[in-house]
Amino acid sequence: MIENKIKSRREITEICRRLKGEGKTIGFTSGAFDLLHAGHVDYLERAKALCDVLVVGVNSDISIKKYKGDERPVVKESHRMRLIAGLESVDYVFLFDERRNKKNIELLKPDFYIKAGDYKPSELTSKEIVEKYDGEVRILPIQETISTSDVIAVIKEIRGEEEERFVEKEKTVHIRKRPAKQIPAVFLDRDGTVIEDVGYLHDPEKLKFLPGALEGIKKLYDMGYRIIIVTNQPGIGIGYFPEEDFYRVNRAMLSVFSGAGILVDKIYFCPHSKSETCSCRKPGQTLIERAKEELNLNMHQSFFIGDKTSDMETGRRAGMQTILVRTGFGGQDGEYSGEPDFWAEDLLVASEIILKTERE
Repeated sequence: MIENKIKSRREITEICRRLKGEGKTIGFTSGAFDLLHAGHVDYLERAKALCDVLVVGVNSDISIKKYKGDERPVVKESHRMRLIAGLESVDYVFLFDERRNKKNIELLKPDFYIKAGDYKPSELTSKEIVEKYDGEVRILPIQETISTSDVIAVIKEIRGEEEERFVEKEKTVHIRKRPAKQIPAVFLDRDGTVIEDVGYLHDPEKLKFLPGALEGIKKLYDMGYRIIIVTNQPGIGIGYFPEEDFYRVNRAMLSVFSGAGILVDKIYFCPHSKSETCSCRKPGQTLIERAKEELNLNMHQSFFIGDKTSDMETGRRAGMQTILVRTGFGGQDGEYSGEPDFWAEDLLVASEIILKTERE
């Protein structure tokens, strides 16, 4: 019976302890399993072949919304659990709210922690936890290339809700593409956070990255965050330098990023002086809202990192978590009150804070 396979995590913990005492090998894997498809079935069958008993953790509706956005899941948790429990390859199913599997692994202590994809075991945050009790991580490469996001994209296209559309402005036409899946981003201030603040930087020769900046941003990029730079450039509005100089500096900066294996999604800037009334100057939200719309961002799972209190105020207003780095102004600009969510010495330490936050 399907109902006999569905248990609470506490019940599953006891069942695993008993079965291991009987000499059975336990395999554990997890996922959202939203819109069950052939890829899921194939993966779970191969996972079952590794062990005597296969336990599957199903992400709750709450946990899925945290990292996939408010449009997901399509199928509610009670139905997803029954579908997984209905598969012959699956022995037990339970529901969990966390985004990561740290707590699940610590409780179940499976012989095999099984993951799908092209990971290397060394890249998994849970590897050390598994090895502490002499468990083993197994990676199963994806063989069926279909995904839930692909299925949803096809449905949207049929309904006329495709994510790509033609945009025409002043007789120029381009395709505007909005990512179908909501994902988090890291918003970065530029001067004083990523590069040295030399005051109205307009000469690429004076561009210098701060210590730990490239390493930290690469770590964030590898974690799957969108990388977005938001910067106030009042030197343009005051007339100290033209916009073209700003672009020349950015081109030099992006070249260094590319050489470090980092792809920056967008650079947004406010060209107005402080005396001009505009909504794009930080902590105004115009540029943030534009990024949210263009990149389909999950703001509650996003971070804003900067060296000024105005950066922290920008993040707070947008509902992001904030990290104040001690480089640049180090929060001594005194424009806004209130504490950031985290303090960090530099971007490398900030990336480690975000990684720790994800693990917890």
